[in-house]
Amino acid sequence: MTKVHETPQSSGVPRDDTHTRRSTGGLDIGVYVPQMGFQYSDLLHRARRCEQLGIGSMWLYDHLYGPGVPDLPSLEAWTLATALLAETERVRVGHMVLCNQFRHPVLLAKMATSLDQISEGRLQLGLGSGSIESEHRQAGLDWGTPAERSARLGETLEILTQAFATGRVDLAGAHYQVGDFPVSPGAVQQPRPPIVVGGVGEKYTLPLVARYADVWNVPTYALDQLEHKMSVLRGICADIGRDPATIVMSVEAVMALAPDDDTLPRIRELAEKRFGGPGFGLHDTDLIGTPDTIVARLRELGDLGFGQVVLFTHDRASDQTLELLAREVIPAVSG
Repeated sequence: MTKVHETPQSSGVPRDDTHTRRSTGGLDIGVYVPQMGFQYSDLLHRARRCEQLGIGSMWLYDHLYGPGVPDLPSLEAWTLATALLAETERVRVGHMVLCNQFRHPVLLAKMATSLDQISEGRLQLGLGSGSIESEHRQAGLDWGTPAERSARLGETLEILTQAFATGRVDLAGAHYQVGDFPVSPGAVQQPRPPIVVGGVGEKYTLPLVARYADVWNVPTYALDQLEHKMSVLRGICADIGRDPATIVMSVEAVMALAPDDDTLPRIRELAEKRFGGPGFGLHDTDLIGTPDTIVARLRELGDLGFGQVVLFTHDRASDQTLELLAREVIPAVSG
């Protein structure tokens, strides 16, 4: 366990099964649209198209600049999510995932409850310990060891859990000290906005997933270890008295969707050029093909236990791809 469990803890996730937001009819499909290089109007257009087409959620990244492309424009993640939620009515918006070091957790709790109020309950709250050291160093932010980052993330998750459950935070942690702090108004979603925690590390991350997450986002590189990681998570859940079935499994994956066989070679080539390198996971899920192929592969992910798939499309959520996804893929896998 991480240091966070050395401090007084709540019981973690409320035991009300409704808070998992688990789809009972099939896969919950969202789209990932990292904002680097886009103007706000481009992103608002995509959010509105998702809403019009019935695509359930749109996900952003949380970086201070685009990874590997620091000179490209990149809108700040929380400001952008607030604007998109204020300009839409049904689509859910979240981050895959927020960087814990960027915002003090008490401020984050206030931001989350406020945005859930503003959006009438459409916030998705993804959290992680940080992935890129250079942006922290350049901005003068703490980085620390993996153990330190995980301990800070654990305390943040505890603060959020208390804020959502009781409207007050009281924590004497190793990294954050909060004294009977009120968080009001609370969230619209009850018992709280769904918290997404990603990663498969057995020493630090999976204990946090077991204690705090509503949604466990599994990296595509770990799919070949999935049964083992699920077994480890089930064991940790048993130790703390949590039913692992209350945790929705999620994966964010690159998808190259072609309308027909004639266009598939061109789309496959584009996807390979953009996402064929290490780190993108294009071949980890093999979501490359026409709608029938994509549907078959998504059903396989559902059979593995996934309840949510967030798709990073080969063309960054063009109108054509969103329309094809909504028309020929989502109805076949959502129930």
